[in-house]
Amino acid sequence: MPARPAARTTPMMKRATTWMTRRIVLALLLMLAGLTAAQAQPPVPLLWKVSDADNAVYLLGSFHLLHADDYPLSADVEAAFAASDRLMFELAPEEIEAPDFALTLMQAARREGPGTLEDDLGPILWARLEGYADRNGLPLAQLSAFDPWFVGMSITMTEMGRQGLDPALGLDRHFMRKAAAAGKPAAGLESAAEQIAVLADMDRPAQRQLLAEALDQADDGATQTTALHDAWRRGDADALWTGTALQMKREYPALYRRINVERNQAWVPALEQELARTSGDTLVVVGALHLLGEDGVVALLQAKGHTVERICSACAPTR
Repeated sequence: MPARPAARTTPMMKRATTWMTRRIVLALLLMLAGLTAAQAQPPVPLLWKVSDADNAVYLLGSFHLLHADDYPLSADVEAAFAASDRLMFELAPEEIEAPDFALTLMQAARREGPGTLEDDLGPILWARLEGYADRNGLPLAQLSAFDPWFVGMSITMTEMGRQGLDPALGLDRHFMRKAAAAGKPAAGLESAAEQIAVLADMDRPAQRQLLAEALDQADDGATQTTALHDAWRRGDADALWTGTALQMKREYPALYRRINVERNQAWVPALEQELARTSGDTLVVVGALHLLGEDGVVALLQAKGHTVERICSACAPTR
């Protein structure tokens, strides 16, 4: 098979590759909030402790893009970091920073074989994409060289830029820097190749769903994302679940299973290996969506008989 021609990297595509290291389109709803005012109190954390007789694994739900005013973090989160000897993220820090990651992603995204992007999308979705590109000055001819999932990523990155959010301030990056400064080892729950494959190996219907979801989010504007960010700051797991994951599960079931359920299930054995250690605790920082609801990591570990408790000094006591 002849090698694919090298992809030309544009600033917009570089932004999309940065986003890819964080999450997939719907999960980014948990991260798109246009904050401008200072926050009076630290965010109430989405933090759980899974423990056995020897050690503990802390599970922290992240927004992958945040504002400077989302810091400092709560004492609960800082205590979990201090108690942990190791950290785990969706991707290991060295993979996120690898200089060839962007090229690998773009090569995976380039179209191959017969047919065009317009053929893949069909007349209705193509018309929506044309309208969005016209309104926002996106180079549709250039984007047409890529698969639908990458186009959806590009739209999401365009919208996130309007919200003024910074991936460098995301909770993942924050703790990667803290781990490095403290000399604590950090690992990934999946490889960069596996994360790219989550998108690149989607069938065309799932890719169309991803692109349609990105356009739906763009049409919604900042209203929903601001509400979701507020829910994250409140530590309101129910609001985040019903506002994102449950809706996605109903409207885009194949996409939901691909980017959420399958990955959650794949991570559980690695988390159980951390629990099987005879000493030392681990802090795991992943997108908040992965921890919530009946398909979330918290529920999966509870179903396997592990002791799981929410760590939240600021939460109202349960009756």
